[in-house]
Amino acid sequence: MGSTRQSVQSLMKILASAGCRCPAHSQAFSAPLQRMDCSTQPTAKEYAFEMACSNIRYGEGVTQEVGMDFKNLGAKNICVITDKNLAKLPPMQTVLDSLQKQKLNFQVFDDIRIEPTDISFKQAITFAKNGNFDAYLAVGGGSVMDTCKAANLYASNPDADFLDFVNAPIGKGKPVTGTVKPLIAVPTTSGTGSETTGVAIFDHTELKAKTGIGSRAIRPLLGIVDPLHCRYMPNRVAAYSGFDVLCHALESYTAIPYQERTPRPMDPIQRPAYQGSNPISDIWSLHALRIIKKYFRRAVQDPDDFEARSNMHLASVFAGIGFGNAGVHLCHGMSYAVAGQVKTYRAKQYDVDHAMVPHGLSVVMTAPAVFQYTASACPERHIEAANILGKDTTNCKREDAGLVLSDALRQFMHDLEIEDGLTALGYTKDDVPELVKSTLPQHRVTKLSPRLLAEEHLHQLFNDSMKVY
Repeated sequence: MGSTRQSVQSLMKILASAGCRCPAHSQAFSAPLQRMDCSTQPTAKEYAFEMACSNIRYGEGVTQEVGMDFKNLGAKNICVITDKNLAKLPPMQTVLDSLQKQKLNFQVFDDIRIEPTDISFKQAITFAKNGNFDAYLAVGGGSVMDTCKAANLYASNPDADFLDFVNAPIGKGKPVTGTVKPLIAVPTTSGTGSETTGVAIFDHTELKAKTGIGSRAIRPLLGIVDPLHCRYMPNRVAAYSGFDVLCHALESYTAIPYQERTPRPMDPIQRPAYQGSNPISDIWSLHALRIIKKYFRRAVQDPDDFEARSNMHLASVFAGIGFGNAGVHLCHGMSYAVAGQVKTYRAKQYDVDHAMVPHGLSVVMTAPAVFQYTASACPERHIEAANILGKDTTNCKREDAGLVLSDALRQFMHDLEIEDGLTALGYTKDDVPELVKSTLPQHRVTKLSPRLLAEEHLHQLFNDSMKVY
């Protein structure tokens, strides 16, 4: 009974302190209530946020239920998307056994690209259009799930141009108004949280930059989170995907508060998936940080530590729900340039035939510099995050908030043997102008930075990220 009371008190404390105290960025700041007219003032600040995520089913061995799920949906012809490596592993065999047991028709597409491109998306879309599917199943990491979302979206809207739903300013950013088919996602890595979100990220090959599609319409109907699949992640995959979870949680918690975001939509269907920090997302993000503190190092350093790997699998879901509604900001916005401009770097333990910077690695490379930069906008949140991650912040001053959080990140990176900055990925300071150029169009995320960002700030952040230690 005492434990329950303490949990409730702790939850209430989190809700009460969810915002920074400074009026410019505070969710705790109170102003007189005014009647809002959502049909006017299109440049006015937002006044509402929405929470949306997939249904989640978690448990050891729960993947074997997926055939029954599709049978209950009345599915007749299922598109199964995975990658060539996973096609040979037990998670995929469990899926196929479950579908066959229910006597369901399905076709498998495994020609996806790790870190997908517009070209690889279009290949999957063509397969989906030709298959006349009435349901979709993604089995894999973020690349697989994002590819499956895109295939479902464009097969369900066959007359749409590819750029119609791609985020502006690279694409047209049109809202998805048509109905997509049911999609179930079975994540096999512990990082992207894509099983919970309406976001699909890809490399735009012509621009050499990442962009994506963001719409609640494309989020999976159900995420089947089975910790048994964590056993098949190589050490580096566990490390890089874990840093993606860490940055999801930190960026969503420190994003601009939802009521500071502009413009307010003229129609609720235009409200973006990434809305800014809000009291509900905050709780998910903070809890993900607590799990990371306890289990992240263990999950990477000992692949047989099933407890740690299971908890990191769940942390990915928690952070996914948090950032899937609050959004991410500079680490991810800059990472799209880092990954998109890759030269010859190939990460160890990734079975790919092309140069590639894994997503989680590209994100964390700039994290120490980013949070040192953003801390002045909302120091209390940076200090709280650093404390959760293990730093003693008892006498920490507001002006030291960025330094203490950056030090916490560097310690995790050092302990888990992460590469020493962008130079280790093949970049030099001569590459900074192009990295900045590729980051500038990422308005969907960069505008969620709690601190205003100018082009010269991006130059400095990339320069500061050349070395980490």
